[in-house]
Amino acid sequence: MIYGIGTDICDVRRIRASLARHGDRFAEKVLADGELATWRARSARWPERGVRYLATRFSAKEAFSKAIGLGMHMPMTWRHCEVANLPSGQPMIVLHGALQDWFAARGLRCHLSVTDESDYAASFCVVEKD
Repeated sequence: MIYGIGTDICDVRRIRASLARHGDRFAEKVLADGELATWRARSARWPERGVRYLATRFSAKEAFSKAIGLGMHMPMTWRHCEVANLPSGQPMIVLHGALQDWFAARGLRCHLSVTDESDYAASFCVVEKD
């Protein structure tokens, strides 16, 4: 049974401007530790690739927060929600802390799709109840 659906589109230029204005603090607010390491590695090799990575993660977390119906309110936080990839490359949500407990207590599971093209990153999330 579908619990919720969320979608988000993010302007990559807006993410680039936030990074320029706030530096690494912006990424540190949005990304979980594993994502932050990947962002730093990608940004060091090719800064634009780092910006796109951050934009897709931002978009995915927004879509997820909409699908679970909480928006950015506790227990949903940027850093307790992590976007990882299966060996196949398929994106998946990994939850931490109180958000993980909240999600598990409701018997929920998540399906996620992310994409980026030129100036936009977009995500679509479906959350199901077992």
